[in-house]
Amino acid sequence: MLSNLSIRGRCFQWGQRTYLMGILNVTPDSFSDGGKFTTTTAALAQAQAMVEAGTDIIDIGGQSTRPGAKQITPVEELERVLSVLELLRPEISIPISIDTTRSTVAQAALEIGADMVNDISGGTYDPEMFGVVAKLDVPIVLMHIRGTPETMQKQTDYQDFMGEIYDFLARQVALATAMGVNQEKIIVDPGIGFAKNYEQNLEIFRHLKSLTALKCPILVGASRKSFIGRILNQPDPQGRVWGTAAACCAAIFHGADILRIHDVREMRDVSLVADALFR
Repeated sequence: MLSNLSIRGRCFQWGQRTYLMGILNVTPDSFSDGGKFTTTTAALAQAQAMVEAGTDIIDIGGQSTRPGAKQITPVEELERVLSVLELLRPEISIPISIDTTRSTVAQAALEIGADMVNDISGGTYDPEMFGVVAKLDVPIVLMHIRGTPETMQKQTDYQDFMGEIYDFLARQVALATAMGVNQEKIIVDPGIGFAKNYEQNLEIFRHLKSLTALKCPILVGASRKSFIGRILNQPDPQGRVWGTAAACCAAIFHGADILRIHDVREMRDVSLVADALFR
C-alpha cells in the first residue's frame, strides 16, 4: 500500500483514483504544441483552462524533449520558465511541477513557487539534482531514458527490455534516497517514447504492473505520441486525442497512478470512467 502524498495542501491518495498532470510547454519547438504558449499571457490562459477542466498538477517545461530536440542553455531555460511561473503561482492554487533535468532550474523554480520536479533523465544528467530535491523536501518524478533527446532513438537495443527499465528506476530510487530524498515523494515513469521503438512502447503498457514492485506511484506520459500516430496513421499530434484516450484507459487498467496529458477535459472523462470500471 503506497503512502498518501500531500502537495500544496492537496492529498494524493494513490490507488483511490487516477490523477492528471496537465502539460504546459513554454517552448517554441515541442512536438505537439510548440510555440502555442510561449507568451506569459497565453501560458496563464492555458493553465487556467486546464485547472477548470480538472487537472490535478500543471507541469511547466522550458526545454523540448521531443526526439532530436537540441539543448538550450540554462539561462534560456530559466528565462522561459521563471517568467511563466511568477505569473502563474499567484493565480493557480493547484500543485505546479517543473519539468527540467537541471538542478539550477529546479531550485530557482521551486524557490518561486513550483512544488515538485519532473526529471526526464531520472536524475542522471545532473548530479546535483537529488541534493536540491532533498534539501527542499519536494516530490520528484524519475523517468527512464537512454542517451539524450538528440540521441535516444538510436539507443533502443535492449537484452531484457522491462527488466532494464525496472533496474534503472530501482537504481535511481536507491540513489535518490541515499542522498536524502524522501522515498514517499518519489514517482516513477517508464518513459514512453524515450529510447523506445514502436513495439517497446506497446510492451510498456502490457507489463506496466511489473513496476509496482518499486513501491512508488507510476506516471505514464503517452499523450499524442508518435506510436499512437502510427497506429492511427495520423501525422498530426493534435489529431491523436481519441488514440490518447485509449492509451490512457489501458494505462489505468495496468496500474498507472498519474497520466501526463495535453487534453485535460477529454482525459478527465476517460479517467473517471476507467476508475469506476477498474478501481
